[in-house]
Amino acid sequence: MKFHVRSLYRNLIAGARLALFLPVRAFDYRVSPADYAWLLAFNFALWVGTAAIRAGLGGQFDSAAVPIYLASIPLVLGTAMFVAGIYGERHRLLLVAIALTASDPVFELAALVVPFIGQPGTALLVLLAWIWVVAVRAVVVCMGLRRPQVAKGALAVTAMIAIGFFLFPRTDVWKLEPEAVEPDPLVQEQLFHLQGQLIERALAAVKPGRAGVPELYFVGFAPDGSQDVFVNELRFVRTLFDERFGTAGRSIALANSNETLEEFPIASVTNLGRALARVAEAMNGDEDTLFLFLSAHGYRDHRLSAVQPPLELASLTPTALGRLLQEAGIKWRVIVVSACYSGGFIEPLRDDNSIVITAAAPDRASFGCEAGRDFTYFGQAYFRDALTKTRSFTRAFEMAKQAVGRQEEAEKLEASLPQMWVGRAIAERLKQAGDAPDKE
Repeated sequence: MKFHVRSLYRNLIAGARLALFLPVRAFDYRVSPADYAWLLAFNFALWVGTAAIRAGLGGQFDSAAVPIYLASIPLVLGTAMFVAGIYGERHRLLLVAIALTASDPVFELAALVVPFIGQPGTALLVLLAWIWVVAVRAVVVCMGLRRPQVAKGALAVTAMIAIGFFLFPRTDVWKLEPEAVEPDPLVQEQLFHLQGQLIERALAAVKPGRAGVPELYFVGFAPDGSQDVFVNELRFVRTLFDERFGTAGRSIALANSNETLEEFPIASVTNLGRALARVAEAMNGDEDTLFLFLSAHGYRDHRLSAVQPPLELASLTPTALGRLLQEAGIKWRVIVVSACYSGGFIEPLRDDNSIVITAAAPDRASFGCEAGRDFTYFGQAYFRDALTKTRSFTRAFEMAKQAVGRQEEAEKLEASLPQMWVGRAIAERLKQAGDAPDKE
């Protein structure tokens, strides 16, 4: 036993020196069938141990991965047979196999730190390149630099590594127990049926406008339930308008979030169309104004993200929104879109009766939509800061644009370049209606 342990130790030291590009010679390896078997057993134990460490020492041993490991043994032996054959020294087959195997512990330990070194993909490529260079070096150390045999040997080990990496199934011998997955709340019957009631209640609660009194109506739409910042922002903005701009009883909020399924109706394009139609019905068309607020992730093609599992919701596009507004017949409107690339909403929505404000240019991202935040950068600057100082939607935009620019410059971010379109007719109308800063 001591003899075999000593031989294993010598092979591991030789393998480490080979992998670390330290001097090593062929006779530093201990070569016998028993030595090869001990080396395989040690490598197997280390493979299981490192897999358990990667799993955080949780989970359980997966015996289904063992045949994949065992399949690597004939692959290495076949490569060693080919290399020994092209050199005409078949008696060195086991020496080459041991040299190709003895460096594996170094690579297993190195693989533990791969996820923590730079980009995982790049680190993996570096690890593969290292394994390939060491395998070629094993051929040179064991068999010499004779040509063209060394080139053929290098091709053989290249094929061995490619087969092992690309053709063998990728699996781990130590797997975590699958976590219990909470079902999507909407699959619960009570919440599912509640959605129909919520939208009906919201629509029914909208009060009709008073003749001769210009009033503001509010519709909020936050269709992305993947992060709470959008619903947080929507909730604040609706409260701001209800309390400061007098939209209480004339506001509808649509939001997607697992936390608000009993509070707000689902933010789907269909529900948005129904909300706009109901508001248009309640408004005095020539007197009242709609303030429409949209908050979500935005895509380069100017769609707004729509997420509420398990539903598959359609994204809202600028053209679709323009069609909904046209079908509803709402004349006067102020539209604010807080999303990346939201400048793409301006062209399809611009007319003499509209103000369209966006958090970014058509080709720029906006910022601040990380989970855990209460506002996006633009939402904070426009609603929380500017509109608490002025009732002017256009003046608030200028204040917010400057504030966002300063914040992005301080954080060295590419400027989002918020945009605004103001139609001539609505600009004049809002001035007449007292669109001016609050008095101190």
